[in-house]
Amino acid sequence: MSPKLEKFVDRLPIMEPFTPQKENEHGAYYEVSMEQFRQKLHRDLRPTLLWGYNRQFPGPLFDVKQGEAVRVKWINNLPKSHLLPVDKSIVDAKLPEVRTVTHLHGGETPPESDGYPEAWFTNGYNEVGPFFKRKVYEYHNQQRATMLWYHDHTMGVTRLNNYAGLSGAYIIRDQHEKSLNLPTDQYEIPLIIQDRSFNQDGSLSYPKQPDDASDNLPNPSVVPAFLGDTLLVNGKVWPYLEVEPRKYRFRILNASNTRGYQLSIDSGQSFYQIGSDGGLLSKTVKMNTIQMEPSERIDVIIDFSKQEGKNIILKNELGPNAESNDRTDEVMQFKVIKPLSNRKNNAIPKHLSNIPSLKNNRISAMRILKLGGSTDEFGRPLLLLNDKKWNERVEEKPRLGTTEIWSFLNTTGFTHPMHIHLIQFQILDRQTFDLDRYNSDGKIVYTNSPTAPKSNERGWKDTVAAPSAQITRVIAKFAPYTGNYVWHCHILEHEDHDMMRPFTVIDDNDKRK
Repeated sequence: MSPKLEKFVDRLPIMEPFTPQKENEHGAYYEVSMEQFRQKLHRDLRPTLLWGYNRQFPGPLFDVKQGEAVRVKWINNLPKSHLLPVDKSIVDAKLPEVRTVTHLHGGETPPESDGYPEAWFTNGYNEVGPFFKRKVYEYHNQQRATMLWYHDHTMGVTRLNNYAGLSGAYIIRDQHEKSLNLPTDQYEIPLIIQDRSFNQDGSLSYPKQPDDASDNLPNPSVVPAFLGDTLLVNGKVWPYLEVEPRKYRFRILNASNTRGYQLSIDSGQSFYQIGSDGGLLSKTVKMNTIQMEPSERIDVIIDFSKQEGKNIILKNELGPNAESNDRTDEVMQFKVIKPLSNRKNNAIPKHLSNIPSLKNNRISAMRILKLGGSTDEFGRPLLLLNDKKWNERVEEKPRLGTTEIWSFLNTTGFTHPMHIHLIQFQILDRQTFDLDRYNSDGKIVYTNSPTAPKSNERGWKDTVAAPSAQITRVIAKFAPYTGNYVWHCHILEHEDHDMMRPFTVIDDNDKRK
């Protein structure tokens, strides 16, 4: 149970763009070191021991141009012992306790730079995983302008490395977006929302075992989910932001391990959502509430022009009542107290971009992918994809440039945010089915007609909410690279405990079976 910290006493940190070490004909070159350090996360909390990229939590903000290549040398300078309880029963117990590999989430990235879970390395590259490829990663940035994020993706410890602090934002920009006259410069602010729990001394609190742990469980043991009781934005606990009475653009990321959010504004005003995971929507969508699963991003405009002198709270409608110790019903505060520096108030464009539908493409494969539950040898919940563990034979082998429909059949009792590496996809629909019937005889009996995606989901996505007792269908073109990638649930506690599977993109000349 975290100490009861006063809300809205710390200013929101504004992330400044990261300056490359050098630039040449090969593009910008960055070096990023993962280190252990202390950072003050709240006025009344002692500095917290963290892991961060370049000693920052969150890590430095990459701000790059579409089409301009970036090379990043990720350097592990972490200690040999982990900050958090490592369960060695879910991976090879002989593996180094501290190992890392960075994934650019949502990036169209060559496989050797994608952050494959077994491409980990240790401090000084003394030990490397079986899929280790290179020390310098390449990001070609040929995709649409959007906000991606980077985070640790190491087999078996992703939940711990991210919780320790290894995450950051990555923005790609293009000329089209610039032409829309959207709020920019000091009026465009990334917001990274995360939940944490703290001990009284300010250190991170993360459970060693589930609350209902039996005597036969390993200690430490992976937990099936984790919800922190304290919310942070850009590395500060319940911060505030002073704003002018005008429009602001907020690029919001849910970087929590398990927690989903349903955001609203307590003044009753709406969000104007202009983008999602894969960039701009086709048109602006007015939303009173927006739900976000782990790793989803939204791009919104909030208009404070009629709120001068007021304090406005960004709410989380999925959070508990403020009377409980878990006060995650509030995210941050906006104080509309700054004088208007420029009377030019950006318009909100109706049309934003063209998004060609993939429905007319030739469909090469239609895959039904089961999200299911069982138990492991210790009796712990074990959530699997297609009833397969990570190290079983690869089944999904899309061919380069082909279009496939993937149907996530959720037979569990809760929503899973499903993420596919390499590509951005489009959501086709969701359809409910009789879960009890399926669990009794394996037959899919639909209980309703297909439902189209919500209006703010009709753009490019790389993570989709797949609700319980529904089939969620997405369509994707597998390009532009061949090689080994992964698909998984982005609840990190699930991902670490085998709810992740490899897939391989092959071409017509590839002889792999």
